[in-house]
Amino acid sequence: MAAVVKSLEQVNMDLQEQKERVETVDFKMITFSLAGKDYGVDIMNVKEIAKADKFTYVPNAAAFVRGVYNLRGDIIPIIDLRAFFRLPVEANPDGQENMLILRIQERVYGTIVDKIDKVVGINTESIQPPHPIFGDINIKFISGVVEKQGDLYIILDVVRIFSQNKEEDQKGHGQIQETPGDTYFAPPPVIEKASEAGPEVANSNFGFVQDGLGTLAHFFSSSVNSAWFDRRFSEWANIHSGSNVQLRNASDAEEFLSSFYSPSTGVFWEDEYAYSFKGMLPDLPSNNIQVWNVGCGKGYETFSLACILKARYPQGHIKIWANDSDIMAISAAPNMVFDVEEAPEYVRAYLVKGKNGYSFNQEIKDAISFEYHDVLNGNHLPELDFIIARDFLSFLAVQSQDKMIADFAERLKKQGVVILGRNEQLPDDDWQPIGKDPVSAFVRA
Repeated sequence: MAAVVKSLEQVNMDLQEQKERVETVDFKMITFSLAGKDYGVDIMNVKEIAKADKFTYVPNAAAFVRGVYNLRGDIIPIIDLRAFFRLPVEANPDGQENMLILRIQERVYGTIVDKIDKVVGINTESIQPPHPIFGDINIKFISGVVEKQGDLYIILDVVRIFSQNKEEDQKGHGQIQETPGDTYFAPPPVIEKASEAGPEVANSNFGFVQDGLGTLAHFFSSSVNSAWFDRRFSEWANIHSGSNVQLRNASDAEEFLSSFYSPSTGVFWEDEYAYSFKGMLPDLPSNNIQVWNVGCGKGYETFSLACILKARYPQGHIKIWANDSDIMAISAAPNMVFDVEEAPEYVRAYLVKGKNGYSFNQEIKDAISFEYHDVLNGNHLPELDFIIARDFLSFLAVQSQDKMIADFAERLKKQGVVILGRNEQLPDDDWQPIGKDPVSAFVRA
């Protein structure tokens, strides 16, 4: 008899499994965990799954906003759902956060969760109404609960979480609106004109632009470039109103930086800049002239520099150490060939013609040592007469900027000169400016 009962139980189980297999699947969800419980979100709202460990801080944002993230050129807000729902945070061993990238109407959000599981297909008829016992969050944000193969999933209504309620929006902007047991996320307001924004909004945009430049262009605002940045931000805020003050993508960052770069970046120095540079160069006590060209790129700057130094110190024995971390650029630099029309007047005395075009004569080439090198990892150089680092420091993290400035001071001769980018400067307490626009040059005070 026991065997018969067992057989009937097995038949019932098989029938149930067959029923589940043929069940119509008309709803798919991405499942994930928060504080040890299983949740799901409509797959139609999920743009993609991602991992990240660095977010750009947004001043004055709500506590659950981890910052913003550059998703292939698009700047998106990152919301930590654990903090949003006041749930405990589970640390990730690898330091990276698991993210669901959600598309809600016309907006894209990144949401941090503990663990992303799988895609689960269900029939909408199997979804049950929410009940407070099913979750640790307010049921207004739960669209339903469903059981699948023994697992209970709480389905979040992400559209309601991230959509702005007009009535509640009147209470305030950019804050968590709270009533007993209720949490609501309202996006920040759009300021129609930058001049109408109060100091708090202006400061927030100021910090946001600074952080955006670091994320999108690896440009870091500091005392090295603060005078230029302050001017440029004022110009930018006057031109771009409201939320457009913020940098949304790499194109915005490049537009913001368009007035930063020194003359003749990435090409031979033009005659006007070269003559200004030559006029700034001091008399030297020795004919052995040691030069460090940091971030030399494809070599146009280095060859321009060598010709100017040769013209200014015709009896000098010139040695230039030219470094860059772009291996392709530095490898091609020594064998540069070009049309004579590309060469400014001051370099033409040092050119030779070959089968494929013009290049520099052997004297100029012998003066330069091109080397692939990351200058943050140690520099074995003699005492230097000149250090040329145009538009270099600003693209280092602030701590690395300080390290390089200290390295400059250590390696420079007593009367040595540092040449930075047109919109860069060294600390007034330790350095004295000697150059005139467009040449930004400094000696130790």
